[in-house]
Amino acid sequence: MLFIKTLYWKTITALVVSICLGIVFIFSGWTKLDPVIETFEFTFVDIGLGNWYTAPVLARLMIGLEFFTGFLLIVGFRLRQFTLPLMGSILIFFCIYLTVQIIVSGNSGNCGCFGETYKMSPGMAIAKNSVMLLAGGVIYWLCKGWSGKYDKLFLSFTGLTALLLPFILNPLDYSYTSNNLNEAVNYKLELNLLYEPTDSSKVEIPNVDVRKGKQVVTFLSLSCPHCRIAAKKFHLIKKNNPDLPVYFILNGDKTDYKLFVEDTKADNIPHSFCLGETFVKLAGVKLPRIYYLEDGTVIKKVDYYELNQYDIEDWMKK
Repeated sequence: MLFIKTLYWKTITALVVSICLGIVFIFSGWTKLDPVIETFEFTFVDIGLGNWYTAPVLARLMIGLEFFTGFLLIVGFRLRQFTLPLMGSILIFFCIYLTVQIIVSGNSGNCGCFGETYKMSPGMAIAKNSVMLLAGGVIYWLCKGWSGKYDKLFLSFTGLTALLLPFILNPLDYSYTSNNLNEAVNYKLELNLLYEPTDSSKVEIPNVDVRKGKQVVTFLSLSCPHCRIAAKKFHLIKKNNPDLPVYFILNGDKTDYKLFVEDTKADNIPHSFCLGETFVKLAGVKLPRIYYLEDGTVIKKVDYYELNQYDIEDWMKK
């Protein structure tokens, strides 16, 4: 009788812990997917596992894998033989990536484990993954999970459904429609406002002359979440091709720049500050504002999500 009670409580404990881990996996996948998947896509470009076209596919497949693992943990399917080894492989992969990130960039910024919903440093993420691995070890010791006659069919159906789900909820779109299509182009931007400011306390003269040649000039607010996504993307573009002429005009309290850089890693891009009326005259109120300029003339305007390294490179060759 005592043996049966012990076995019962071991099983219950293991299943409760397994369900909790499954919820974390599904929540992690969902927060990467919604509201912004782009920052997770950037991860695969950053570590060299994909380019700007394949990264969106890899990101959705990884999110689908998280959904799949989370579901198997919740239902307690073949925990020892399949689910826990799968979970462990995913967590170890992310731990290795995060360790490399700390070595290269330091323990700052958002690791992206929970997308933009809950921001964690790489060190915190490694600690979180370590706790999950320990919890997985407890489950492995306490319970082996269930299996049935149609295990292969069950895995095939649930696996395919989970992998396809991110593509359904957030479909791939390589033919972006710009929100700037109806806005005027081929006009001179009043860039002299930056170099001959009426109020030098609000406008910092750029150390690059963006009035000459081809330039990609971006107006960002330090507190704007979409601006930070654009800055993260520009960081990778500049990292992949340092010769591209990218320049930031920043708006906001200069004391917030450190936090901005910790989050975006965009300190590899030259910048200057512009506040007040001058910033609004040049950028308008819709941010981020990304201009392709040629000798000070606005040739093209793009949104942050249609921003493309290859497009910039092709434009530079024309």
